[in-house]
Amino acid sequence: MTTQVKRKVRHLHHFIGGDYVASKSGESFESFNPATGEVHATVALGGKEEIDQAVAAAKDAFENGPWPRMSMKERCEILRRIGDLILSRKEELAQAETLDTGKPITESLTGDIPRSALNFHFFSDYAQSLSDEVYTSAPGEKHIVSREPLGVVGLITPWNLPLYLATWKIAPCLAMGNTCVLKPAEWTPYTAFLLADIVSLAGLPKGVLNIVHGLGADSAGEALTRHPDVRAISFTGETGTGKAIMSAASATLKKVSFELGGKGATIIFADADIDDAVDTAVRAAYRNQGQICLAGSRLFVEESIKKQVVDKVLQRVKAIRVGDPTKDMTQMGALISKEHLGKVESYLEIGSKEGKLMTGGQRIKELGEGYFLSPSVFCDLPGDSKLIKEEIFGPVLPVVQFSREEEVLKMVNDSPYGLSASVFSKDVDRCYRVSNGIRTGLVWVNCWFARDLRTPFGGMKSSGIGREGGRYSLEFFSEAKTISYKYKI
Repeated sequence: MTTQVKRKVRHLHHFIGGDYVASKSGESFESFNPATGEVHATVALGGKEEIDQAVAAAKDAFENGPWPRMSMKERCEILRRIGDLILSRKEELAQAETLDTGKPITESLTGDIPRSALNFHFFSDYAQSLSDEVYTSAPGEKHIVSREPLGVVGLITPWNLPLYLATWKIAPCLAMGNTCVLKPAEWTPYTAFLLADIVSLAGLPKGVLNIVHGLGADSAGEALTRHPDVRAISFTGETGTGKAIMSAASATLKKVSFELGGKGATIIFADADIDDAVDTAVRAAYRNQGQICLAGSRLFVEESIKKQVVDKVLQRVKAIRVGDPTKDMTQMGALISKEHLGKVESYLEIGSKEGKLMTGGQRIKELGEGYFLSPSVFCDLPGDSKLIKEEIFGPVLPVVQFSREEEVLKMVNDSPYGLSASVFSKDVDRCYRVSNGIRTGLVWVNCWFARDLRTPFGGMKSSGIGREGGRYSLEFFSEAKTISYKYKI
């Protein structure tokens, strides 16, 4: 079956105080279909005025509305209904996600949208498992630690996994009784627009979730981070933007949680299951066109098996079907934008001068005006190459050989990023040593992208501040309060 995406230009409004509203200026911006280069929507352009309006609606909903005063069970019942409604509209949301991002429809249908629903279902269940901490320090003396909502929270989300990562923040934020303002990435506004209807149908009170579309710096994003009534900012995106948000948020001492860039390493030792390691390495490098912060965007291979691994990698990469993302047979779609395509092509130019391009790296012009790029593999790059050091966020895989365990650890850690890595070996002791030696927030052993939503997710160094997932999310979106009292016994 082939899922067809309708070709028409829509207009997407803000969602403030439970209503769809236009920008006060009447201005809008265009959203492009990456697979065709065509405009598929015009989007209300928000700025400081719309952020002020949205924050005021969220503040009123927090101070005067029912949401923070509902029981945890009541709030979580609504969250579960939101997840159910997402699943009931899976086809529509998947089409919208593919239209906005250029990713294969099969990935939207089987990955992004089901995970978006799971985020609500998971936190609906998990939040209800919370309980107060109670300590008895002396006879007749107890200390109770409880958690209460922050108030209005700003959520800023990226373009690579739009609904997936928006719901990853919205669900725990709302579970703890907060209200929020979501600023989706300007390149991918469509599913956030559709989510507004879903939360209304689920019975979420007006003003609890507000959505303002717009740009980042000097516009809606900056206005949100600077607003004095916003108590916290949760941001996923590029490291430089995270630094700017941290600076802006410092003026009002906001809590911040950042999941930023990555330069994930896949390490294959000679004793690994080579076929499994290669299959996983290729999936890690090229899923979502390589536009994932967790991508295995560097491949380190032990010297004795380098030729064998490279040959197998090339065989698999050449077989990747790049094409129309609305076709079920497509395995890799288009890059997000013309600007981003140009950025990735600039790295290809550098790599072609510094090392050896083994395959790919070409604009696929027969696919029309879309932003399609064939997946590439590079070998023999110098150790200080930008392709090895910098986050490209595209279908580009440099292969680096090593001869010793200590050597590969040094190379992997010689990076400003520290988000994730994968280690492939049958030696349990080696896996343990290497996993503990890598300076990243996540390490996968003989796998990639295995997740349990209860575990902490986040990075070290320039890959972020704080952790998301399970109690880590719920703790960020709340304040701990200690109440101590004495009683007669």
